[in-house]
Amino acid sequence: MLEAIADVGLDASTGGYRRFAWTDADMTLREWFAGEAEARGMDVVEDGNGNQLAWLRSRPGVGRGSGASEHSGALLLGSHLDSVPDGGAFDGPLGVVSSFAALDRLRADGFAPTRPIVVANFADEEGARFGIACAGSQLATGVLAPERALALKDRDGLTMAEALAGQGRDPQRVGRADWLDDVGVFVELHVEQGRHLVHTGDAVGVASAIWPHGRWRLDFSGVADHAGATRMVDRRDPMTAYAATVLAARRLATDADARATFGRLEVAPGGTNAIPSRVRAWLDARASTEDELGRLVEAIVAEARQAADADATDVELVTESVSPAVTFDLPLRDRLATVLDAPVLATGAGHDAGVLSRHVPTAMLFVRNPTGVSHSPAEHAEDADCEAGVDALVRVVETLAT
Repeated sequence: MLEAIADVGLDASTGGYRRFAWTDADMTLREWFAGEAEARGMDVVEDGNGNQLAWLRSRPGVGRGSGASEHSGALLLGSHLDSVPDGGAFDGPLGVVSSFAALDRLRADGFAPTRPIVVANFADEEGARFGIACAGSQLATGVLAPERALALKDRDGLTMAEALAGQGRDPQRVGRADWLDDVGVFVELHVEQGRHLVHTGDAVGVASAIWPHGRWRLDFSGVADHAGATRMVDRRDPMTAYAATVLAARRLATDADARATFGRLEVAPGGTNAIPSRVRAWLDARASTEDELGRLVEAIVAEARQAADADATDVELVTESVSPAVTFDLPLRDRLATVLDAPVLATGAGHDAGVLSRHVPTAMLFVRNPTGVSHSPAEHAEDADCEAGVDALVRVVETLAT
């Protein structure tokens, strides 16, 4: 199945994937997902947020409107198919195809589940186009307000509402999804984003928690001028304050054993021989606790303001999204770790599982990544470890759907 979609959204010059929400690549993957589900006799439903759900059995009446429990509602599996710019082949798709593969193996063995099983393809998990990660699951759970989501713009100035309409979707349907009330438990499989399993020697691990994290935009503003005619002492260049902030962020995050990354930058007017008037930069910050994350961001912003003051420039902070710490359901986590005889590890990366964990009992499985690299073409998982991930999902379904 991974080979079948290997060319979708692939950039030949970088070897990475560009599968952004509601683009042609995304639509091709949606068609592929629906085809795989229908070939297995599954009922495919797409909610108003673009999340695709393939139901192995009829959607249950139990739990609707009253909140399904781990023992009464459907078992939800799956992940996402979109990518970051020049992302790898495994982040997201591995969880989707492994879910289908696990069901294939179970059904071939004559397994008859006692609860509905659903495979999901969550929309816009990476947030590469509109800037908010896990947009599909956040909208479905009511965490993200529809009016805010629909007004988000991509780099070409197109709003999410316009992108949805352009692909034949009704923006008025965006919002909390009723399928959430039918789900009793969610287990997401994902390639590991790190090397914990490399060091332990295990093919599969179970997640304990997700670090709190967020995205902030810093707008540095100054005065545009000529690069050759303006003396250095006469400049009000916002780029210098931005550069000082990047260095400060690295130092502060290193000292706190946290994470701070500036990975996106927009410079105006953008001329090689022009001093910029504005530098807009996006900060991704993560830490082991919410208090530590707050202190880290506060310290980075303080350094940014100090640097801007020194250059007679200005800086403004815009909070785009903040996700609190997630501790996965402890009884479920411990049960799966015991069944799978797998190590437990934390992650600094966000996932749809983190969003749904506030609404239904949720667990995550990680498959070993020998490179430890993610969000890059170097991301990898060996075939044998992928098969071990499928084996683990088979055991999960046998454990939770009997």
